Amino acid sequence: MSTSFWINGEQQTVDVDPSKPLLWVIREQLALTGTKFGCGISQCGACTVHIDGQAMRSCVTPVSAVEGRQVTTIEGLAQASGELHPLQQAWIEHQVPQCGYCQSGQLMSASALLANNPNPTDTEIDAAMQGNICRCGMYGRIRKAIKQTSVASQGEEQLFYSVAGVTHE
Repeated sequence: MSTSFWINGEQQTVDVDPSKPLLWVIREQLALTGTKFGCGISQCGACTVHIDGQAMRSCVTPVSAVEGRQVTTIEGLAQASGELHPLQQAWIEHQVPQCGYCQSGQLMSASALLANNPNPTDTEIDAAMQGNICRCGMYGRIRKAIKQTSVASQGEEQLFYSVAGVTHE
């Protein structure tokens, strides 16, 4: 069965079993390997992508659920020009990645948080990120990177454009 959806701004049609997890369609059919397999039961967050702007676990989302929808993976977070997303830059500045395996899911969850709540408190950050496991324990650094990217640290308009992935002059 064919399923059509938008991924990172490009329309794609895949001919796969409609119950196949989106994660495997992304990795195997579309060759976008930034989204990681972690647990397969929606508990670790490594497979997090955006579906219509909301952070979702792709390991348990059947591809049929994204018919006609917008999917963004870690490959689509940065600007088309190659400029890093502000969160990606903050991740580097705070030396968040250690082993790096969870980072694409962490970044996707954090960017969805900021899109919905541009000035989160530490408690709100912890609540939004609690489903993302980092075996290296970089939670404090993750919180600092999110706070650096929030409205509290930069102009509200700049953050909107950065989180929404909108290019402006």
